[in-house]
Amino acid sequence: MPLHGRAGTETVAAEGAKPGEPQLAWRASAGGVSIALRVTPRGGRDAIDGVETLADGRRVIALRVRAVADGGEANRAVLELVAKSLHVRKSAIRLLSGATSRLKVVAVEGDSAALDQALRRLL
Repeated sequence: MPLHGRAGTETVAAEGAKPGEPQLAWRASAGGVSIALRVTPRGGRDAIDGVETLADGRRVIALRVRAVADGGEANRAVLELVAKSLHVRKSAIRLLSGATSRLKVVAVEGDSAALDQALRRLL
């Protein structure tokens, strides 16, 4: 799937992006990246579906997990799926926001340039 995702190829200037470049669903930081997600619990399988644009223009990585949204099971499954997909240890990922929401932000510790390239390859 291309970097632009299923939802279109709008070119919205992101913070740090050149005009005309697509806005990414993640941001690099000194210690890694933070990733915006839209999660579908009880999605039938654990998978990353691509990049989508929300109604307000924000870009998110859409993913689904088999786990139900009860007792933090879906959040644990999300962290495991992201860790497995980026080939990082589970302890390198933490939930920053959205514990009870479908919209979440996770932080992944590590080399931000390497994580950026891993995300680009993944999508």
